[in-house]
Amino acid sequence: MPPQTDLLPPSSSAPPPPVDDDAGPVTPRIVPVRRTGRRAAAVAVLALLALALNSVVRNDAFQWDVVVSYFATVSVLRGLWLTLWLTAVVMVLGFALGALLAVLRLSGNLVLQAVSWGYVWLFRSTPILVQLLFWFNIGALYPQILGVSTVSLLGPVTIAVIGLTLHEAAYAAEVVRGGILSVERGQLEAAQSLGLGPWRRFRRIVLPQAMRSIVPPAGNMLIGTLKGTSIVSVIAVQDLLYSVQLVYHRTYQVIPLLLVATLWYAAVTTLLSVGRHYVERHYARGTAGAR
Repeated sequence: MPPQTDLLPPSSSAPPPPVDDDAGPVTPRIVPVRRTGRRAAAVAVLALLALALNSVVRNDAFQWDVVVSYFATVSVLRGLWLTLWLTAVVMVLGFALGALLAVLRLSGNLVLQAVSWGYVWLFRSTPILVQLLFWFNIGALYPQILGVSTVSLLGPVTIAVIGLTLHEAAYAAEVVRGGILSVERGQLEAAQSLGLGPWRRFRRIVLPQAMRSIVPPAGNMLIGTLKGTSIVSVIAVQDLLYSVQLVYHRTYQVIPLLLVATLWYAAVTTLLSVGRHYVERHYARGTAGAR
C-alpha cells in the first residue's frame, strides 16, 4: 500500500512576504508618487505672479499715491452709490418682469407664449449699448408722452433704468423658466391631489425647489449687472466710471483713476460673490450641492 501524503488545497493567495529571522515579516515600503511636473509648474506660476506683482507695485506710471488720494473722494463715492442703486433697482425690476414673462411662456395660451418668446428673442438679439442709445433718442419718435415732453420726462437716469431693466428681464425670464421646469411634475401632481391651491403649490412646492436652480445664475447676473452698469456712462449718467472719467478729463491722470474704479468694482464684486455663496448653500440644503 503506498504511503499516504498530506493533500494541501491549492492556494490562490500571493506568496508570503519575506521573513526576517530576527524581526519577523518585513512590511513593504510605500513610495509616494513623484509629481515633479506639477511642482515645477506651480513654481513657474508663482514666479510669474511675483514678477507681475513686483512690476505693478514698483512701476511709477501706476501713480499709487494718486490712486490713494482719489479712492474715497466725494465724487467717486457718489458715483459708487449710484452704481449700487442702479444695480439693485435693475435686478429687482428685471426679475419681476422676467418672472412674469416666464409664467407667460409656460402658460397654455399660444398668444402669450408667442409674446413672451418674441420679447426674449428681441432683447437678447440686440446689444445693450444699442438699446440704451435707442431709448436715449426716443424723443425723435415720440416728442411727447401724455402731453409731457419726452426730454423732461425721461432723464438719463430714468433711461438707464428702463434700458437695463428691459434687457435684464429677457435673461431673467429664461433663468426663472429653467428653475420652474427643474421641479418634477410628479410633486405638483401629488400636491394637487392633496387639495393645495395653485398659489400654495407655487409657494410651498415649486418656489423652494426652483430656487436651487435660479440662485446660481441669478448671482452671476447680479455681478454682471453691477459691471454692466458702467455702460450708462455713454449717456452721461454719473455712475462710478463716469465719475472717474470726469476727474481724469480734467487732470489727465487716466491710469490711476481707472485703477480707482477697478478696485471699487473688484471689492463690491467680491462681497457679492461671498453673499451669493451663502445664499446658494442655504437653498442647497439636503442636496449633494450643499457644502
